[in-house]
Amino acid sequence: MALEHDRAAQRGEEILAVFDTAFGELLAADPAAFRVKFRKMAASAFAFYRGTACLFYGDLAHGKETGPYLDDRTSRVWIHGDLHAENFGTYMDANGRLIFNVNDFDEAYVGPFTWDLQRFAASVALIGYTKALSDEKITELVRIYAAAYRERIHALATGAKNDEVPPFTLDTADGPLLGALREARSLTRFGLLASMTEIRDADRRFLPDGGSIELDAATRYKILAAFDGYLETLPDTSLTRPDSYRVKDVVGRRGIGIGSAGLPSYNILLEGNSDALENDVVIYMKQAQTPAVSRHITDPAVRSYFQHEGHRTVISQRALQAHADPWLGWTELDGAGQLVAEVSPYAVDLDWSDLDDPAEIAAVVADLGRATATMHAAADDQSGHSLVPFSTERAIDAVIAADEDGFGDLLVDFAHSYGARARADHQIFVDLFRNGRIPGL
Repeated sequence: MALEHDRAAQRGEEILAVFDTAFGELLAADPAAFRVKFRKMAASAFAFYRGTACLFYGDLAHGKETGPYLDDRTSRVWIHGDLHAENFGTYMDANGRLIFNVNDFDEAYVGPFTWDLQRFAASVALIGYTKALSDEKITELVRIYAAAYRERIHALATGAKNDEVPPFTLDTADGPLLGALREARSLTRFGLLASMTEIRDADRRFLPDGGSIELDAATRYKILAAFDGYLETLPDTSLTRPDSYRVKDVVGRRGIGIGSAGLPSYNILLEGNSDALENDVVIYMKQAQTPAVSRHITDPAVRSYFQHEGHRTVISQRALQAHADPWLGWTELDGAGQLVAEVSPYAVDLDWSDLDDPAEIAAVVADLGRATATMHAAADDQSGHSLVPFSTERAIDAVIAADEDGFGDLLVDFAHSYGARARADHQIFVDLFRNGRIPGL
């Protein structure tokens, strides 16, 4: 018992050290936001796992495990960086199609492709445990994910046509994925605007409450100057109507989500594609964060590729997501890189709360394996970025082909071992938090 207590105490110190590195400056600037973040993380082991990519990559890099699937190429591909079971949902692409795929690219970077797969596999173990699934059933789910990923990567590597591996759309998806797409389709821009704005003085303005922060004249001027810089980062094809860029209103917001605690952000109301008030567009500008994985990737070619974290987030998302948001861009504010994108009316996250039938869960996990492979394959020499100058899908396909049987074993073993570690870490974290052991709070 004493030995177990000593190990927990040592692990607690490790967790606090990682938190200080990852969150220290932001926590010092806004401890209230982190109290909210940490209370959300305390709710479950999965919520804790979602909020601690920094701890995950610290553990992964500390293990120095390269594995049989990593070589000079597969160790430096575009990766999502925070690929867990709840980071999938819907978005409207630049062609006007509703797509279900990976979302939230704040942690995206260049690194080993297996890190994405391991992070997802451990999240499956945590969700499975929450739903009281047996270890055998969790093993089955992880193998299903690995097999679906492998099948889709191989199809893409061997030149499958687009109609053979289509994205998940209203025409091709089924089950809960189709349900999310149909829910997204039922949403409207007018509904979003009604929840955030009002008609005042014959034009649309942000509501004075609802979590918005009124800005003083000097701050508003800085935001508008940063907005001008952002416009220069948009693709030439993004917008064709000059009035679309006209700013109607600006308010401040404070990020309090699990991933955005302490990050200053702003909402900007734009004219949209016509004079009609129902076509106005809301975009957000937020300070981009340092991705957790970047602290463990030392390649100077990767580090020097990005101007700042806003630039890194946008370039990574454009690489990983086909036909990304046409409003997606970057800028600088007070010397910090900013991410700018639309507050989309059509974003619906995959809801796991009603996913309890093992067969339905298995079908969803298989689809998410295919979606992961499609994301990895999008980001290669054809994506227009010189940082990954080779075919990602062919490189990944080749290393998996060299050891087909071991691929699923690798993910299964990791899912169980890290799932158990995350559950234990969650309890240690809760004890640290409730006993006032986290500095700055």
